[in-house]
Amino acid sequence: MQTAFSSYRSILASYLKPQRKRVTILGVLLALGLGFELANPWILRAFIDQATTGAPIDTLTWLALLFLVAALGAQLVTVGESYVAENVGLTATNQMRSDLTLHTLKLDPQFHGSHTPGELIERVDGDVATLSNFFSRFVVQMFANAVLLVAVLGLMFTIDWRVGLATSVFVVITVALVNKMRNMSVSYWRVARQSSAELFGFLEERLSGTEDIRSSGAVAYTMRRLYERSRNLLRTDRKAALIGSSSGGVTIIVFTLGTALALGLGVMLFQEGAITLGTVYLIFSYTESLRRPIDQLTRQLQDLQQAGASINRIGDLMQEKSTIHDGDGPAIPAGTLSVQFEGVTFGYNADEPVLEDVSFFLQPGEVLGVLGRTGSGKTTLTRLLFRLYDPQRGMIKLGGVALQDTQVASIRQSVGMVTQSIHLFHASLRDNLTLFDKSIPDARIIEVLQELRMGDWLASMPEGLDTKLAPGGSTLSAGQGQLVAFARVFLKEPGLVILDEASSRLDPATERRVEKAVDKLLGERTAIVIAHRLATVQRADTILIIEDGRIVEYGSRVQLLKDPSSHFADLMRTGKMAEALT
Repeated sequence: MQTAFSSYRSILASYLKPQRKRVTILGVLLALGLGFELANPWILRAFIDQATTGAPIDTLTWLALLFLVAALGAQLVTVGESYVAENVGLTATNQMRSDLTLHTLKLDPQFHGSHTPGELIERVDGDVATLSNFFSRFVVQMFANAVLLVAVLGLMFTIDWRVGLATSVFVVITVALVNKMRNMSVSYWRVARQSSAELFGFLEERLSGTEDIRSSGAVAYTMRRLYERSRNLLRTDRKAALIGSSSGGVTIIVFTLGTALALGLGVMLFQEGAITLGTVYLIFSYTESLRRPIDQLTRQLQDLQQAGASINRIGDLMQEKSTIHDGDGPAIPAGTLSVQFEGVTFGYNADEPVLEDVSFFLQPGEVLGVLGRTGSGKTTLTRLLFRLYDPQRGMIKLGGVALQDTQVASIRQSVGMVTQSIHLFHASLRDNLTLFDKSIPDARIIEVLQELRMGDWLASMPEGLDTKLAPGGSTLSAGQGQLVAFARVFLKEPGLVILDEASSRLDPATERRVEKAVDKLLGERTAIVIAHRLATVQRADTILIIEDGRIVEYGSRVQLLKDPSSHFADLMRTGKMAEALT
């Protein structure tokens, strides 16, 4: 697969324009390096000619010192050029990582369901790392090497037209061969990068499930699958490297012939008396100096082949578009919110609806208890309220504003949720509570923890709010983690709160400790409580029972309890909530 030059040009323009000064400095350093490279052979030619004609020792000493100064200057320029080039490359790739990460976070859950986190890590990090040299050196060095080639050929013509002509033919043939092989290995590098992504995805999945793998005796199977993916990566990477390096082999063969030609011409002209011994060395030296720009050209084109594969894969990722777009309507109003579903039908697959014609209205400040069997569509209701998905038919409104008419950020800020499971980050307790929102003062955090009766627990933490939590939150018990989730909602202060059996993982003592805090939380906000046991919905004002994606009962909890024929009254009488929901 070939990568259009417009793709290279576009990506370079996007990430190098903000670094114009650095790129300019890099160009100047490379120009100085070229000057030193062209000057040193002339100094050595003069030294050889002076030495063979019996020049005074002082003259030879000055020429030797001049050569050393030029060599030292070349080394200093090389160090400076490497430093600036690394800064350019790392700045560009870090910005690209940020752009890709932000783009990936905005994509639909459906996309993330079909791509493992490990695969996405390889896209965001591995593919971008491949472009580092492309950003830092490719364009500038390609230009510098082209200038060096032209300068050397021009100097060859000043020595003798025959030398210049022969060298020019040699360079044209070499460059033509290299250019012809430019896109040979792009498709192979693309396959290799995909194999690497699959390996990373496999590792991420298995390492996150270490306990299940060990407890189920699947270690041998996991290792066998790891060997298979590693072997596949070895084969694809080896094939891409072999094909990509073939252009280097061509260059070596051509340069061997070119060096022989240069030496032959030099000897012939020296025997004719047309040039001096120092000029013979100069011809040989400049012929050898052509090797570096063409070798670098070859390596740069090999890097370009790898970059082309990465650019294709990055381009594929950037072309993934979310179906959830911001509306241009008003923001969700502050304060307690109403919730309205109007004929909502939704399915993760369009032909397999999970919810069908769901309609209900929740007054501001009202608490809705949602009951239903596993798989009936309860969790799907919450996903639609967060606008992780849009319904195929119907409309959802928060505070009278249609979700599709407002910005997604406004929705997420207005809705808070506590579920049975909680994700804790490898960060400070403060960051885990505020989700990295630096605008929330410590005094407010401590106040919320006191409301949740977690003041003593906070005091027991070795570094207070600065205490680092271990990966996955293993420093906290399940109950403590659940309390952290409650604290997050308090700090967010949303107008709608969703509790998905939020206290199911709490022991009785801890559950009693947060009951008053939950009452306060729900007393000031609209709430939807998804329940798996009857006790959870005792504080609900309204009950909604859903089966197979359809509402089978909806009404006031008190009125439904008074109606002996209602599903809810039957559940309360029989106490068979567990059987009804499994």
